[in-house]
Amino acid sequence: MSKFFGSVDEVTPRLTEAGYLPSLDIATAVFLADHLGKPLLIEGPAGVGKTELAKAVAAATSADLVRLQCYEGIDEARALYEWNHAKQLLRITTERERWDDTRDHVFTEEFLLARPLLAAIRNPIPTVLLIDELDKADVELEGLLLEVLGDYQVSIPELGTVTAVRKPFVIVTSNANRELSEALKRRCLYLHIDYPTVELERAIVRMKVPELDEALGEPMVRIVGALRQLPLRKAPSIAETIDWAKTLVALGTRTLSGGVVRSTLGVLLKYQADHRIAAERLSLDADEGTAK
Repeated sequence: MSKFFGSVDEVTPRLTEAGYLPSLDIATAVFLADHLGKPLLIEGPAGVGKTELAKAVAAATSADLVRLQCYEGIDEARALYEWNHAKQLLRITTERERWDDTRDHVFTEEFLLARPLLAAIRNPIPTVLLIDELDKADVELEGLLLEVLGDYQVSIPELGTVTAVRKPFVIVTSNANRELSEALKRRCLYLHIDYPTVELERAIVRMKVPELDEALGEPMVRIVGALRQLPLRKAPSIAETIDWAKTLVALGTRTLSGGVVRSTLGVLLKYQADHRIAAERLSLDADEGTAK
């Protein structure tokens, strides 16, 4: 794997230029994963920027981004590869040969359909492989991943072992809804990303929504932080903070009053029960717009 970054200090400005503001921990983890050639396992709440980090690494390095979105029931045919059975059947029917003679003809590259893992392994140009929300998949998928994450290769019984032409930069994300296997974790470096500090989130909002009134930046991120401390079904993500900033710009808001906050809570909270909790537990100062 060719190295994307020369130092930790190089990571931060390049990711920032790609639209991602990393903490020192994030920049260090990205550099080490790149330098050591190890997959990077990132855990943390939904919406803290795990997927966006993979996108930013790809953008900062002009690499291809290959994404495997995990879900319950995903199998080898969707993750690794499968055979084009319709095309194989057509060839068998057309040739009218004995099966023993035809078998070697239909299990070739011509009939192989590469899915994300195999596609990333075979890509000759720099590639970022994102295995997104692995905790949503069945544990059996982790077994399929071990060869890819450990040796950067895929074994295809009919063709043999396909080894990476150029090792991809691998990022595995998890919302920690279930524990991942120790075998998988051994093959990865580990990074936990939590919700950002007030200062970092304010900087993110300033970068993503520069037209927002500067006086609103700090009070709005403090209100979002206060909401995250409540026992909500779904806490506001960073993306929703950005959406809220865009909402305030669209409304021409100059003062973050309690009325403005209550009328726009639907941008941040997506369950009625969460709205009730926020109304009961969060006191808003109408003049200063601070959460208490």
